[in-house]
Amino acid sequence: MQIKLRKIISACLLAIGCLLTPIVNADISQRADVNEFIEEMVKKHDFDRANLVKVFKKVKINPKIIEYITRPAEAKPWYEYRPIFLKEDRIRGGVKFWRQNAKLLQRAYEEYGVSPEIIVAIIGVETKYGKYKGKFPVMNALATLGFDYPKRSKFFKKELEEFLLLAREEKANPLSIKGSYAGAMGKPQFISSSYRRYAVDFDGDGKRDILNSTADAIGSVANYFAKHKWYKDEPITTPAKVEGKSFKAIVKKGIKPKMPLKKILESGVSINQKQSPDLQAALIDLELKKGHEYWVAFNNFYVITRYNHSELYAMAAYQLSQEIKRFRFVGPRKKSKKK
Repeated sequence: MQIKLRKIISACLLAIGCLLTPIVNADISQRADVNEFIEEMVKKHDFDRANLVKVFKKVKINPKIIEYITRPAEAKPWYEYRPIFLKEDRIRGGVKFWRQNAKLLQRAYEEYGVSPEIIVAIIGVETKYGKYKGKFPVMNALATLGFDYPKRSKFFKKELEEFLLLAREEKANPLSIKGSYAGAMGKPQFISSSYRRYAVDFDGDGKRDILNSTADAIGSVANYFAKHKWYKDEPITTPAKVEGKSFKAIVKKGIKPKMPLKKILESGVSINQKQSPDLQAALIDLELKKGHEYWVAFNNFYVITRYNHSELYAMAAYQLSQEIKRFRFVGPRKKSKKK
């Protein structure tokens, strides 16, 4: 009797599991929500309905993508996040990338005002200088998140719309493009809307190809920052020391610089770097294994967070940029001898 009962329970659990787990190979073009999206693309952007149905018939929902997006690296504390990107191979790779593309990086600096080391670091953080551009078909990623991830469904449906428009504009097969689990593409990992708005043809071949063209990737990153109000040769961030308790209220104001530096310095914060007291700034709190470290952040730091809305990301990119710059012009840091 107990054995029979166990079998019944097991069968029920298996059936429930099948219902809850998305069937990766199912034809999603038959789904009502997908059909609604297709109709919207036809009416709003004059897409051919039959062609879109053909595309969606080949799209696969991938549950793994939802797993990945619910545990991003940015959820880690700073002391765990930093070592992911501040590694010797990434620093050396950045120096090599800079040397190989020095003229392009200098031209991007002259045209857009963005320092070479920042552009290099962004591409280094995103794809290790184009080495890892993502293995997920972008259509699968955006469809999975747009239709099966209610928490951010609206955002990813919009990105799916942008992606189909992008593929049409660039005369590309939407099923052939691969990227990250979140649908970001190319060497600088632009999402579809950013690709359409900020990608540039920096090599002059008539195409905005951040998937394959290093020149276009460099120019596009620079253009992205310029369009988000990067200030040429202005400070990014500087280490700070704190005392008392007044500084905590400044940290709570967030990462957007909206307080004059002189007011921050009047709240128990000190910096070694001389800066204009009227510069708008913010105070960043980063968690260490034991204690915290603090940085005063300026406009250009905030601009980096427009690329990825995380102070951890911006700080990792900034620190990587400085290590690459130091290595290129001074040489590698000497390793401390173990006693």
